[in-house]
Order: sequence, then structure tokens, then C-alpha cells
Amino acid sequence: MDLEIKKNLTTNWFKTLQNIFCEDIKKLEKYKVDFKSTVWKKNEKKDEGGGEYRILRGGKVFEKVGVNFSKVHGKFPKKLQKNIPGAQKDPKFWASGISVVMHLKNPLIPAMHFNTRYICTSHDWFGGGMDVTPAKNDINEKKEFHKILKKMCDRHNKSYYQKYKKWCDKYFYLPHRNEPRGIGGIFFDYKKNNFEDDFKFVRDVGITFQLIFNKIIRKKIKKKWTLKDKEMQYIKRGRYTEFNLLYDRGTKFGLQTGGNVEGILMSLPPIAKWK
Repeated sequence: MDLEIKKNLTTNWFKTLQNIFCEDIKKLEKYKVDFKSTVWKKNEKKDEGGGEYRILRGGKVFEKVGVNFSKVHGKFPKKLQKNIPGAQKDPKFWASGISVVMHLKNPLIPAMHFNTRYICTSHDWFGGGMDVTPAKNDINEKKEFHKILKKMCDRHNKSYYQKYKKWCDKYFYLPHRNEPRGIGGIFFDYKKNNFEDDFKFVRDVGITFQLIFNKIIRKKIKKKWTLKDKEMQYIKRGRYTEFNLLYDRGTKFGLQTGGNVEGILMSLPPIAKWK
């Protein structure tokens, strides 16, 4: 398949998914708040693409949720070239993706994160995943979450779930605190087997995240919480912030390749605390 066709297919999917997620979030919110949309360009002087990030704040359900779409191209800086497949041969790159971070008002509902992307250098590959970060443990929620993920992965390859779960556990870990960020999920990168099969899997990851966030939120949306629960959430958000600023690949990639700073940092919670 022609590379330009691959780029168009993936870009259109990520943009469609942004619209689908935002519509679902507004249905859950049922309140007079809406997304604030910001369209941005990577480089005002050159045509290097850009994107759109949408942020909803101060709702009755969502304290802050960001849904970011991007399609950018350019050249990797020299310090990055050695770490990116294909970039040593040619520093030019093209990348498109969608990322979502949800911080809920109710501290009994976990923070949720999802992203998928398609990157082209002299190679091309998919990456992404999803994970859930509760402030208060819920064993049944964790079991159900991983059950859905395993079922989705098994539709494509019986080895995917264990492989990508293990990758997620290793990735979403705070070594300076010796603790995981949350209850895990799946994470994959440099996924280049067969474009049609990989793209089918990436689409399924997106639809599965839609199913998961709707299911988790609707189940707990009316549950009563205490100020103690809220304080626990603020502390957990502090951990979330530490990970995203110190270790997150997407944050580093975006900042080092001239992405939109506000869009990149939309993942940070509105309020966080440290003991």
C-alpha cells in the first residue's frame, strides 16, 4: 500500500476518533460546559503541520479532560536521531496521533489515559496504549478492565495481551518512588508487522477505550465520596504529574520536536498535592 494512503487512513481515523470521544464525553457531562478548541501550527514560518486540542474544564463529571489530535512533520534534532528507528538514515519524520487524558471530579472514578499514533521515518510503525490510575483501589474494576483488554487483544493475537500488559507495567512506573502509576493496561510501540492487521488492531484499541471509559464512568457517576477521598485523589494526581513530566515519552517527543506546549501538557491535572 502506498505510504500516502497509509498516512491519510490513519490521520482520518485519529480525527474521527477525536470527534467520537468528545461527543461521548459531552453526553456523560450533561452540563452547560463544552470543549474549548485550539487549532495550532507546528511552525508558523514553515508548513510542518499542526493539530487541534480540545479541553473541557469544570464540569460536574469531568474536572478536566483533554482530547488532542496532531499531524506534524519535519526533521528530528540530532540528539534524537540515534534513538528513533530510521532517523539515522534520514532525519525527516511524519507523525499523526490522538491522545486523551481524563481527570474526573468524583475521586472514586479513576483517571484514564489513551493514545495511538502512526510515525514515519525511513520506517513506519504504530504505537500507543491505555492505562487507568485510580485514587482508591477497586479490585473488581481492575479485573473487569483487564478482562476487556485481554478479550480485545485476543481477537488479534493471543500473545498481545501478556506482551503489552507487561510493557505497560514496566513503562508506567515511577522508579524514584518504587511504585506503579496505576493498575496498568496495555502499551506498545514500534509495531510494524502488516499495515492492514496493525491498523485494525489500533482501531480496536480506540473503540475499546471508548467502551471502557463509558462503562467505568457510568457505573460510578452517582457514587458518594468524602473529602478524605478527594485528598487521596489530589495526592495520586501528584504522582501522575511526576510521571508525565519526568518519564513520559509522548511529553518528551512533543517538546523536543516543536509541538504545541499547551497541547502536550494538557495531561496534567487541574489540582494536585504533595504530602
